Amino acid sequence: MPDTLVIPPTVGTVPKDRTASYMASTDSTTPSARRPDRFDREGHDQLIDVRDLQAALPGIARLRSWAHEALGLRPGESAVDIGSGTGSEVLTFAEAVGPHGEAVGVEPDPNLLATAERTAAQAGSVARFVTGDAYGLPFGAGSFDAALCERVFQHLTAPVRATAEIARVLRPGGRVVVTDSDWGTAIVHPGDRKVTHEVIETLIGNTTNPFAGRRLHGQLQQAGLVVDEVGSHALVQDAGIGAGALVARISAMAVARGAITEQQRERLLADLQVGAESGDIHLSVTMFAVLAHKPA
Repeated sequence: MPDTLVIPPTVGTVPKDRTASYMASTDSTTPSARRPDRFDREGHDQLIDVRDLQAALPGIARLRSWAHEALGLRPGESAVDIGSGTGSEVLTFAEAVGPHGEAVGVEPDPNLLATAERTAAQAGSVARFVTGDAYGLPFGAGSFDAALCERVFQHLTAPVRATAEIARVLRPGGRVVVTDSDWGTAIVHPGDRKVTHEVIETLIGNTTNPFAGRRLHGQLQQAGLVVDEVGSHALVQDAGIGAGALVARISAMAVARGAITEQQRERLLADLQVGAESGDIHLSVTMFAVLAHKPA
């Protein structure tokens, strides 16, 4: 089953695990101030955090399944999800660790925290949620056996600080999976190569940490962790969608910055529409997932 492209439109953030249509979420009237950046208030990222919009997609589901299998939580252990949103992965942690374990979600958005807490209560889950961010986890050193951090690093201006925090809160032998996109891998086809290049460069230029995926391995090692495995998955947009609102938005940004002309933009959108109708279309981006552990 094809996945939906995760190149985002240009406004704020949305709750993790929202199942609304990705293409329906690109309302250009939504001001970014209504959805502040999840993890880096000083960042200049004007692109939407699409964690929630991807959550039900096959590719994300496979990456999450791999992450849980790789972390291998056992009853009685403790685990934290950094950037837990509405809490789906924390509830999964809670099932794995059981009543004598600990499953915690860290999330800076109070509305998402409230949603997560309500969901956990309704499910009778031991999962709990606290306010915090990737730069300052509200826990002592060596608090957790496992950690998860999914699609957060692309929004961070100082990702090395975040990996240091992850290493700090892990116990010796503790495991972590960090997953993120690498916007340098984005593909837009068909279209004039120079024009598609400028559109992708516009996307990259408006993302705080656009090459997050490729840098995870080195940053985790720099934090003193041992990398055990690196996985990847290309998320491919359904051909039937065509260019969609997202490419229209990003190409408009490219026109605004003078990288392409309006005529070139219109031709690109027309080429993509023709490609969608004939089946000759490909829009994708690659996500990377890194498993690491803290030396005993």
